[in-house]
Amino acid sequence: MLSLLLVIVAYPVLDHGDRRRLVLGGLMFAPVLVSTVRLSRTKGWLWPAVLLMLAAVTFAVANTIIPSRALAGMEWGVLTAFFGLTVAGLFSYLKSATYVGGAQLYTAVSIYLVLGMLWFSLYSAIDAVDPGAIRLGSSTATGRPSELLYFSLVTLSTIGYGDVVPLQSEVRILAALEGVTGVLYVAIAVALLVNAYRQQSK
Repeated sequence: MLSLLLVIVAYPVLDHGDRRRLVLGGLMFAPVLVSTVRLSRTKGWLWPAVLLMLAAVTFAVANTIIPSRALAGMEWGVLTAFFGLTVAGLFSYLKSATYVGGAQLYTAVSIYLVLGMLWFSLYSAIDAVDPGAIRLGSSTATGRPSELLYFSLVTLSTIGYGDVVPLQSEVRILAALEGVTGVLYVAIAVALLVNAYRQQSK
């Protein structure tokens, strides 16, 4: 959870200048590495997580050496799959909880933040392949990825300021699905935690 919060807070600060972006790239893989370690504790989740992590690192390095839209799209696409796997693994842990403790509460918050990263990666993959699919805000202080991370988080929380706008109908539907996901996740997570608390009380 802390690594995700660090990435989210540091992204706008580090998303300009080659050196800062290099630091940001390394920082971005901190939650990926932590998620892989967490998923390795659950049987059957280790190898898919490791393979996706290695693929993401490979595409990131290749895109740094030979920048191209295709490599950037592949990198973000693999990260989308990785974060999806992480959400599934953490949610299965939360769903099987029989009591409510710090680990369960941190897991619930982590899943919400990983959902934001998942949609951010998806928007970044789309933006890498088709930069005109999403119209970003007028601010030029930060790069496109920071704007997409911001868009993902405000859409997930259903705030939706409207300064970043999906232009293509497919991306609009994806943004609507993210909003629905954010609302449903909060409701389901609260229900699971209440159920676990009741079992703990019994």
